[in-house]
Amino acid sequence: MSTSPHIVEVSRDQFPSLVLQESHNRPVLVDFWADWCQPCQMLIPILSKLAEEYAGGFLLAKVNTDQEQELAMEYGVRSLPTVMLFRDGEMADQFMGVQPESAVRELLERHLPGPESDALRAGREALEQGDAHTAVEQFEAARRARPEKEEIKIEQARALLQLGRADEAEALVKSLPMDLHQREDVKRIESELHFARAAGDPQEWPALEARLEQDPEDPEALHRLGAVRLLQGDPAGGLELLMRLMKKHRRYGDDAGHKGLLAAFELLGAHHPLVNEYRRKMMALLF
Repeated sequence: MSTSPHIVEVSRDQFPSLVLQESHNRPVLVDFWADWCQPCQMLIPILSKLAEEYAGGFLLAKVNTDQEQELAMEYGVRSLPTVMLFRDGEMADQFMGVQPESAVRELLERHLPGPESDALRAGREALEQGDAHTAVEQFEAARRARPEKEEIKIEQARALLQLGRADEAEALVKSLPMDLHQREDVKRIESELHFARAAGDPQEWPALEARLEQDPEDPEALHRLGAVRLLQGDPAGGLELLMRLMKKHRRYGDDAGHKGLLAAFELLGAHHPLVNEYRRKMMALLF
């Protein structure tokens, strides 16, 4: 049994007071677990660490389902671990199975206003309004307030890319924990960085356009202008140039056309109407 004031063992009789009633004062995170459940044992240290880190910002309530089977059935627990977050007497959020610390932290942040909240809100609003300079400053302030919240780097990297500060954005992305690199928004940023590096100096783009007009198979022009098209919101044009590069110059840039197409698919997302079309074309060239 934990000796932490932020972690409690809860029975069915205690649930109304320790969970439902307490959730009117602060969020209560309920962990339905069992001794024999290996995934539960993997999740427990993560939840305990966060409970200590937030120091009372939320209460971690642990329910041993072997001892509290009726309580687990009452809340529809079908697999272990199941974690539910209660606010104002009601379940407000939940997840099942082992989750990385970043995912649990993200769930908590949806219900726990922190010292970085105002700066984050201001940064997002500035980015929506096209003011990337202010967004970068606000995200930096949010990171100072909560340096352990790695997810803020993702939003700051996006703002830096809009300012053309690709090197700084790349440094932030590289410093992210490995589990965050699996997120779709991080993969999109990594794809943008790929194309920003490929596109190079904007002052050289007019000359590349002229070269491509004179020689439609110029590999450097195909590669760099394909990246430019994608960055400028012309996916059809960008994909077509990269496909042409892959067809004509497989050895150029260590198969830069193929790599560029894969990065473009990440950038556009699986549901973009052009992705399936060009994926089929790419696979036909490979096989």
